[in-house]
Amino acid sequence: MAMIKCPTIHLLLYVLATVVMVVVADLQRFKHPVKADGSVRFLAIGDWGRRGLYNQSNVAYQMGKVGEQMDVDFIISAGDNFYDSGLVDEDDPAFFDSFTNVYTAPSLQKQWYSVLGNHDYRGNALAQLSPKLRQMDNRWLCIRSFIVHAGSVDFFFVDTTPFQDKYFTNPEDQIYDWRGVLPREDYLSKLLKDVDVSLKESSAKWKVVVGHHTMYSAGTHGNTKELVDKLLPILLLQFLTSGGGSKAWRGDINPWNLDEMKFYYDGQGFMAGEITESDIVVSFYDIFGNVLHKWSASGNMHSAW
Repeated sequence: MAMIKCPTIHLLLYVLATVVMVVVADLQRFKHPVKADGSVRFLAIGDWGRRGLYNQSNVAYQMGKVGEQMDVDFIISAGDNFYDSGLVDEDDPAFFDSFTNVYTAPSLQKQWYSVLGNHDYRGNALAQLSPKLRQMDNRWLCIRSFIVHAGSVDFFFVDTTPFQDKYFTNPEDQIYDWRGVLPREDYLSKLLKDVDVSLKESSAKWKVVVGHHTMYSAGTHGNTKELVDKLLPILLLQFLTSGGGSKAWRGDINPWNLDEMKFYYDGQGFMAGEITESDIVVSFYDIFGNVLHKWSASGNMHSAW
């Protein structure tokens, strides 16, 4: 499950694109180069890290083909990067087994912008955030919450896992790594303020908010009430969701209102997007490289993935 907000709706390029950082509010900001015409093209995926199993390698193969056809600029990872319980430490071989050795296509040797999912918090969350991983594979960049500016679009990456009450009140047999998050209310209050201020300060024509948890979903996890109550009020948006980077086909689909949600797919796949000054086009691909659904917009509107 994964969420991305859009207009003001996770380099070897073979040379890793230069990343320039400044501070806006208290969120780190990175500037990513765009194409000569000002457009930006990217892939988005979530729920993937399973050492190539559960069709992760097959999804990666199709991502490589589509990425080459589109000449993508970067890849977005919306969390649950390493199953089932994140990384043990910075030297965990799962980093290579689930990331470096799986996404090997030339077109995927670009910057990866990543956030944490709930499964990542079940391991050593600080390990995924460590600069040491970037030294081992310079595509990797994972931060709790941050901003990427690329031409006419600002991508706002938001740490959604700490919003969910159940991970704190009823974790069952799971242990979560809340270092850097506690006290929780202070963390969420500051994060919401930073996101709100950053959105208002942004002069980008398009604004895309990326997070792990869906606000609304027909899947087994359903809606995320805490995000609807706390994050949604500061957003005006169109929802786009991309998960299924590996294990899928759960089959437990909840009924939904066709006026509210136009497309839902229970299988594996990924999302591809192109944003220009005037338009945004998003395509949803399955494991065979077929386009299952397309969404586009022009002018002024907002979106969230």
